Amino acid sequence: MASTAWCIIVQVSAILLNLTAFGLAIAAEHRRSKATVTPDPAQEYGYCVYDSDVATGYGVAALLLLTAVQVLVMVASRCFCSRGTALVLLFFSSLTFLIAAACLLAGSVRNAYHTRDRGIINADPLSCETLRKGVFAAGAAFTFFTAILTEFYYISYSTSRD
Repeated sequence: MASTAWCIIVQVSAILLNLTAFGLAIAAEHRRSKATVTPDPAQEYGYCVYDSDVATGYGVAALLLLTAVQVLVMVASRCFCSRGTALVLLFFSSLTFLIAAACLLAGSVRNAYHTRDRGIINADPLSCETLRKGVFAAGAAFTFFTAILTEFYYISYSTSRD
């Protein structure tokens, strides 16, 4: 009975953390920094003005939650199971986790980067660097895949133990 209760607690915790990470990754995509070229008061130079940087925090929080789920499931399952199906699920879950983590980390770092360039107003147009659309969305998609594979892995592990 205690073993079944423990499995349910692990699964529910993993689902809730994965859904929260997915939601944060989607929120990060929608709240990416945007920039506008603004002239200085003397109208001689233009510089980049960036809006909110909240997407960086959302991306980091999603990455931390996703990592917490992986640690929780690995500790609960003692990392490996001798069954072939569980090992395949573990491999693909880890692979999608690494891809999601790379997208979320790269998106957070790139979103936090703001150019400090100034440009002459009538010269070449000033480029305000921003995060490309879809980086956090890719992280969210791989977070979703990771959630599904991790749940299947843990179910496969817990049923093979019984």
